[in-house]
Amino acid sequence: MNKQQKTELEAAAFRSLIEHLQKRTDVQNIDLMILAGFCRNCLAKWYKKAAIENGHTMDYDLARETIYGMPYETWKDQHQLDSTPEQQVAYKKADKAKI
Repeated sequence: MNKQQKTELEAAAFRSLIEHLQKRTDVQNIDLMILAGFCRNCLAKWYKKAAIENGHTMDYDLARETIYGMPYETWKDQHQLDSTPEQQVAYKKADKAKI
């Protein structure tokens, strides 16, 4: 497999991940952070960084809209729940494990 083919496969996998996360609005960002150490906002930051590194203009709001499939505020209003005390404890425990 050459470099171009590898890049195309990686891009397709990334698009599939984004599509999956856009469909799974029941999965909260805190759950992703607890289990995987990253969330949709992290993906948006990485997307923005990659765009800028490749000479494209990109702000964080546009990056989040790309990842969420809608403006972030709309997603929050429609899908984001308050974190539970249990989630907060699990997040703190997971965050400490990164150190």
